[in-house]
Amino acid sequence: NDQKIIVYDLGGGTFDVSVLEISHDKDSGQSTVEVKATNGDTHLGGDDFDKRIIEWILEEFKKTENVDLSKDPLSLQRVKDAAEKAKIELSSTPEVEINEPFITSTVDGPKHLNIKLKRAQLEEIVMDLVDKTMGPVRQAITDSTFKKEDIVEIIMVGGMTRMPLVIEIAKQLFGR
Repeated sequence: NDQKIIVYDLGGGTFDVSVLEISHDKDSGQSTVEVKATNGDTHLGGDDFDKRIIEWILEEFKKTENVDLSKDPLSLQRVKDAAEKAKIELSSTPEVEINEPFITSTVDGPKHLNIKLKRAQLEEIVMDLVDKTMGPVRQAITDSTFKKEDIVEIIMVGGMTRMPLVIEIAKQLFGR
């Protein structure tokens, strides 16, 4: 069928949005896909979400242990890995425990990273990043000369589109 769709692609390093028109020729049985507009942000992606979580973990650890893990490359790498894992888990669970035993050592002995991160906290930490995707989406729709009501499908692509907040923001924009 003839239809207008949006591809919302929030991957690891970039955000891209495309408005497409699919036309079906009944006589030939062939379909054509025409790109009506594109937009995005080449400096916005899942890596930015990871950075926010990393910063949060580092701040929380510094508050409780008075140790800056960002100065230790090995500890920082473990925090980065834990942050990405927490982000993924929070797409399907309301809370995650970030547990990295023996993350560092001080004159007082070994220090352990053990904190909880709730999905609501994560959403608060990254809300502005998700909001940044809406400007390019609105601009792409405007550039396509369609109205958002004309869009019949929203195709969500990229790992960050599994995040419930991203899905919710898209639902709010399109009313479905």
